[in-house]
Amino acid sequence: MTLYGVGLGPGDAGLITVKGRETLERADVVYTPGRLSRGVATEYVSEDQLGDLDFPMTRDEDELRRAWKAAASEVAPAAREGTAAFVTLGDPNVYSTFGHLRRTLDRFHPDVDVATIPGVSTVTAFATAFGVEITAGSELVLREAARGAAPVGPDRLVLFKVTDVPATHETLVEAGYEVTYGRRLFMDGHESIVTDDPTALAERDYYTVAYAEKPDAGETPATAAFGEETTADGGERTCRTAGPRSSLDANASSAGPILDQLAAAESAGDGEAYRSGGDR
Repeated sequence: MTLYGVGLGPGDAGLITVKGRETLERADVVYTPGRLSRGVATEYVSEDQLGDLDFPMTRDEDELRRAWKAAASEVAPAAREGTAAFVTLGDPNVYSTFGHLRRTLDRFHPDVDVATIPGVSTVTAFATAFGVEITAGSELVLREAARGAAPVGPDRLVLFKVTDVPATHETLVEAGYEVTYGRRLFMDGHESIVTDDPTALAERDYYTVAYAEKPDAGETPATAAFGEETTADGGERTCRTAGPRSSLDANASSAGPILDQLAAAESAGDGEAYRSGGDR
């Protein structure tokens, strides 16, 4: 049969996908790598469906390989005889422990079929938690920032595993970024924190994400013309932009092409987002 890697979402049991829930409900055994994922899984499966795997908290690569070989030897018979699932928070293919199990099965148990069910990841969920819009044409890079790392360069960064917020913050600010942090976002039974104050998150926590953005980053979306006052709705008012990052001029000569694009899109029933990028 099959082993399914199932993404549970960021930790709120209500954010698991329908397909993920259905897969868990029909699985003969469900393996979990930790208490947080186990807590979400038990919203959909009974205790007698759960399987136990032991994962040591170590950076010793030999010990980790032994642990994953043992885990694969435990999972493989269950997957051969029926349907098994291995759950992870977020998505099985994004910063997930599932990749270790999949690679170990491929090497030592190649007869086991493996499939993945994607889940809502912090990669996308952070934007809702922070109230951030990643507009069309934006440059956005996903990196890991464990142990105080702070990779810089792109206009926008999403940093996972920010385990030393003060150290990471210092480097990001020196590089010209404005930074917002989130800790344990959408996790049932845990306080979710969103802040731009690094001292509020001085305690180390693996489940911390940062969003770093340089001022005036990215293009101005055409709908920024729908500001406090605009001629886009057919009136004769002065065009004023909606946000501080807009580079639109207030006069009709600069706003005109954008408004023409919007009018054409609306008349054609086109739902695509037009941007202020010349003739694009």
